[in-house]
Amino acid sequence: MPDGSYYRRELEPVLRTACREFPAVVLTGPRQSGKTTLLKHLFGRSHTYVSLDAPDVRAIANADPRSFLDYHAGPVILDEIQQAPGLLPYLKQQIDQHRQQRGRYILTGSQNLLLTEQIAETLAGRVGLFRLLPMARREAEGRRESSPILRRPQRWPATTCVSGQDLWAAFLRGGYPELVAEPARDAGTWFASYVQTYLERDVRGLRQVGSLLDFQAFVQVLAARSGQLLNLADVSRDIGVALNTAKAWLGVLEASYQVLVVRPYFENVGKRLVKTPKVYFTDTGVLCYLTAIETAAHAAAGPMNGAIVETAVLGEIVKAHLNQGRVPRVSFWRTATGTEVDFLIEGASTVTPVEVKASSTLKPAMATGIHALRRDLGARLGPGYVVYTGASVAPLGPGVTALPFGRL
Repeated sequence: MPDGSYYRRELEPVLRTACREFPAVVLTGPRQSGKTTLLKHLFGRSHTYVSLDAPDVRAIANADPRSFLDYHAGPVILDEIQQAPGLLPYLKQQIDQHRQQRGRYILTGSQNLLLTEQIAETLAGRVGLFRLLPMARREAEGRRESSPILRRPQRWPATTCVSGQDLWAAFLRGGYPELVAEPARDAGTWFASYVQTYLERDVRGLRQVGSLLDFQAFVQVLAARSGQLLNLADVSRDIGVALNTAKAWLGVLEASYQVLVVRPYFENVGKRLVKTPKVYFTDTGVLCYLTAIETAAHAAAGPMNGAIVETAVLGEIVKAHLNQGRVPRVSFWRTATGTEVDFLIEGASTVTPVEVKASSTLKPAMATGIHALRRDLGARLGPGYVVYTGASVAPLGPGVTALPFGRL
């Protein structure tokens, strides 16, 4: 259960350890994912907090970065560091002069690609870099057990998991902390404000968008094709923009953590980069809002139900890894004849297959894709899961377990 209005985040122990090991720690993630709240909760007593979102503070930092850092000598949390990228070279100097001071600077940012590139150029080897996405279901429900995606349990806990109408209602609201913490708050109004703010602030900040109206149309078309093989040429033609523009806009969505791109599995990693990917939104609530899904019944019975559950499962897989400080390696498998497994989680020596079904009724045929994949990969394929919307854990043939979404 949450502590007052604060929900414990799985990344907490990882961040504490990183602050004992690195001179600086960088926490990135989409706006409103809880970065500032988490850092204030962990380090509010030991670090001064400075928001670079404030125009006057940002102006001072950009005009005279050396004096700004002398004044905020640390330990300090510098929120939204991408607003003052000129600080990074001076941070490097400060870190190099005081290399033995651990956790002196904690930085946050909402733009992945630009911030990562800048850090790679200036602070390489000096920082621990982590990502915080919207809340996982375990966090929202106050569960402490680790995800079975990371460690296969010897026995499954007997606790009741969310299923049925409650599960679809949770998908509709998504994982942003404000909506999780305030169940009476109107989700549609919140998402309308969030999307508008995102378009006006983050998109313009990345400077790759000419027409915001065209970009908004692109986002909505992408949402309607969530979980499908993505043909950007078709998308660009549908909305009347150049293919290179569509590619740049997809990069913008990735850079601001709004979408996750999943590529097909090939043992030759280089081949994946030229094959057709799938694109999923990071948050199910954003996906439902963009596709005009307003009720749990519509989400459960409508044509997007499969995409919604796949989005939710992918989000849990990615969050489980990121919250342990790991880099997720997720792909999908599809044959020329259409046999498919939704997600493959690649480990050091094995691949874990995960098939996703919107149904709450178990059928042996749900595992067909995983069994076919096992014939192709053999011993490299580890035990797999069929994640569905029901409530029971059950075997579905050799090496496959049916797993309720509520157990992830």
